[in-house]
Amino acid sequence: MPNMAYFEFLPHQPHSSGLTRDSLPELVDLAEVEVGKEYELVITTYAGLYRYRVGDILRVTGFHNSAPQFHFVRRKNVLLSIDSDKTDETELQKAVENASQLLREFNTSVVEYTSYADVKTIPGHYVIYWELLIKDSTNSPSEKVLSECSLAIEESLNSVYRQGRVRYNSIGPLEIRLVKNGTFEELMDYAISRGASINQYKVPRCVNFTPITELLDSRVVSTHFSPVNYGVWNGINISLSTL
Repeated sequence: MPNMAYFEFLPHQPHSSGLTRDSLPELVDLAEVEVGKEYELVITTYAGLYRYRVGDILRVTGFHNSAPQFHFVRRKNVLLSIDSDKTDETELQKAVENASQLLREFNTSVVEYTSYADVKTIPGHYVIYWELLIKDSTNSPSEKVLSECSLAIEESLNSVYRQGRVRYNSIGPLEIRLVKNGTFEELMDYAISRGASINQYKVPRCVNFTPITELLDSRVVSTHFSPVNYGVWNGINISLSTL
């Protein structure tokens, strides 16, 4: 018998936003998960939670003896959206990874990141908070390189985003805000002070809680936008003025 919690798994359907409670797929037990499939974690605890949907999406990668092994994929339904665009956590992760390749020649890497859909500006735009590890301060990335990183993120996003960004001007240039070293540790400390478990804490990949955005903004050391009059359309770099 479990002495802490009982785990069940809800088969994940990426386009299941319209499902009702009655039409959800049936929960499966730990022994019934299948390799290669994704599941949302559901827990029941002795503390009183009953079939609580945690929101973590896990993929079964294999089995060790009879126990399934899981890979954390993303948080469920974490989206950035300004207009009709929808950017999920997996897409954002891939975009950040692509952009971070531009930092390699400067011996610099992205320590942590999160994001925010800033709709206070007209048009609204994506904000990506980056904490960098710069190993050689005499060869740190320039303003031009960081602006190119912003553009690289945009180039990695879906066609609906790029259409809004370039053709319809309904999305403003993406912005990278560099924050001081240690900022994401402060963010974790803040979450723990509000009751989060240190063992289960994960950096949120999208934030909209005002105290958190205020904390992040208070640690910003520089901002870097994707070129205002430059965009991507159908995989081709073009000037916005030509559309």
